[in-house]
Amino acid sequence: MTTNRELRKLRVLLMYITRVSGHRQATVAIQHALEELDPTIETPSVNGFGYTYPILEQIIHKTYMSVIKRTPKVWDYLYDNPKVFKKSQSLKNFLHKTSHKKLEKLFDQYKPDIIVCTQAFPCGMVADYKKANNLNVKIIGVLTDFAPHSYWINEGVDYYVVPSEDARERFISKGMNPAAIKVYGIPIRPCFATHPEKKQLGIKLGLNPNLPTILVMGGGQGLGPIKSIVKSLIKMEVHCQIVVLAGMNKKIIKKLNKLSKKTDKKILIYEFVSNVDEFMELSSLIITKPGGMTTAESLAKNLPMVIVNPIPGQEMRNTDFLIHKGIAVRIDSTNDIGEEVEILLKSPERLNAMRQAALESAKPFSAINIAKLILGQESSSLDRSFENDLKLKNYV
Repeated sequence: MTTNRELRKLRVLLMYITRVSGHRQATVAIQHALEELDPTIETPSVNGFGYTYPILEQIIHKTYMSVIKRTPKVWDYLYDNPKVFKKSQSLKNFLHKTSHKKLEKLFDQYKPDIIVCTQAFPCGMVADYKKANNLNVKIIGVLTDFAPHSYWINEGVDYYVVPSEDARERFISKGMNPAAIKVYGIPIRPCFATHPEKKQLGIKLGLNPNLPTILVMGGGQGLGPIKSIVKSLIKMEVHCQIVVLAGMNKKIIKKLNKLSKKTDKKILIYEFVSNVDEFMELSSLIITKPGGMTTAESLAKNLPMVIVNPIPGQEMRNTDFLIHKGIAVRIDSTNDIGEEVEILLKSPERLNAMRQAALESAKPFSAINIAKLILGQESSSLDRSFENDLKLKNYV
């Protein structure tokens, strides 16, 4: 006998926070993977925080950006601090309970069978709503950083997808059921799993594939001492080309355009681009802040990483993971960037070792494996068959 659920399309509600964020990028990657596996599936996505508390979201986002720019040590103290976590439980419970009316409208509108959350706050909200209403809905939490924090842990979450074995062990140490933790990685677009021919790619991007290419990224917000980094790179004796992706930081773009006219090194400067994968493919190394998405994409491209000024909290923990694995080096002074990068470029053995370490930690097929978990098509080992699908669709 067929059920009503079997007669209609499967509905997967994806929840993230902040429009320009790695959480949303992860949501989009999962969305696309689901649609590749089942074109009939319904995959609406919602900014969970913005939907339930739009004004509070704006206040918290502005406060967060101010804190990490001006007093990063404060954020370092607050991030996953057991004392802060314990004291914040009453506030968390209050926000969960007061979100129920809006969540009821959301559930009535979409009638989801499965909810996938790429950030801890909406994950906790829907888990509390599920428990309070005894709902038969599956919840999957997908982490977008390499070190899980305590706010992720909520009763009612069926699965957690984590980026590494280290993260899995940390969740287990917090009392989580090992069977509910899947090491599939941070979901990224399938283009990061491909490796196009570099000569043609160089022609397309206006870069010489035979020269070292340094990619400088500051995330969606264009954070970090990007100008100082480029000034230091310009002083290098080694002949190279520089690509800067500055995100929303229009001020730094103006400064970089002026700077590029004072050097014979080729410097390409962009705001947002849709082909980050292609620039990564052609790059010798990346200088960046170690956000979860940028890190996962760099690993998929087997790209050595130079980390500058990681944000205390999640980025510091990502940095610790990358250095421990031999994938990255951390440079605290921007004045030393050029010298240290030049040493790396003159050490092919070391760069190759970093590339190999990145390859060993990469999860390029994370999105498709998460999609298979959502659809109940999970296999006992990570499924890499999507690579053939990519070739058939001319993605490779």
